[in-house]
Amino acid sequence: MEPRKGGRPRRGLYVLPSIFTGGNIALGFYAITQSMRATATDYAAFDHAALAIAFALPFDALDGRIARMTNTESDFGRELDSLADVITFGVAPAILAYTWGFRMLPATAYPHLHHRLIAFGLVAAFLFLICGACRLARFNVSINPKPSNPGRPGRRYFVGMPIPAAAGVIASVVHCFNGSPIDNPWIALVWLCLLLFTGFLMVSRWRFWSGKEITLVDKQPVRLLVLLVLMAVLLEEFSEYLLISMALAYMVSGMWARLMYAAQSRRARRMGMPLPGTN
Repeated sequence: MEPRKGGRPRRGLYVLPSIFTGGNIALGFYAITQSMRATATDYAAFDHAALAIAFALPFDALDGRIARMTNTESDFGRELDSLADVITFGVAPAILAYTWGFRMLPATAYPHLHHRLIAFGLVAAFLFLICGACRLARFNVSINPKPSNPGRPGRRYFVGMPIPAAAGVIASVVHCFNGSPIDNPWIALVWLCLLLFTGFLMVSRWRFWSGKEITLVDKQPVRLLVLLVLMAVLLEEFSEYLLISMALAYMVSGMWARLMYAAQSRRARRMGMPLPGTN
């Protein structure tokens, strides 16, 4: 895997990031098929779909980093990665959110309201998808975007919640219930609100931690190996609680940063000081 003389990498290295992107697409396709196969009595496929989306997250994180490490970044790779994200973190969680949260709702004494809730759920799932696609399009065309609530200078942030994180919220909630579909209209209404709010976070200009300062190269590989093994053990034993805690904590972090910035801005205006992050 040594680059050729002159600094240009070997042609075969360009395939390496695309392999991870292909794995991302394969997991997204698998999640879609599992969501379509699940039934109210055989709902294990919902859990399989949620886990497939969760497993796709490291594939999405690694393809770009490997491309940068091997100096094999290309326009083709970036476009393929965006299309993969639309499938795995847009289409797949949208279908999962609808089939798990609304399509399996049992009939009630008010069939009109029952059908309305299912229809609204379908619209909410589509809005989640379109918000994710818009988030990706904005990310692709933006050059050094600035969030509406700037953070610490020198630290890199995402503008709006990344679509993989939003898909992680959907998948972690489904996995927390082991794929058992929603059977209560009131819980389905809460699920609808969560879908809409997650879509809003993707198209917002709130800042979310990017994690790009974390590198795969560690001066103490033993420590990194221990952390990876510990994480694997915890996921094996407590994946239902660990995944949803991580997903919701990341979502809340962006909301908390926005609220803190709003409070600091009000205080700065009262005292006649410059707004935080503008000096």
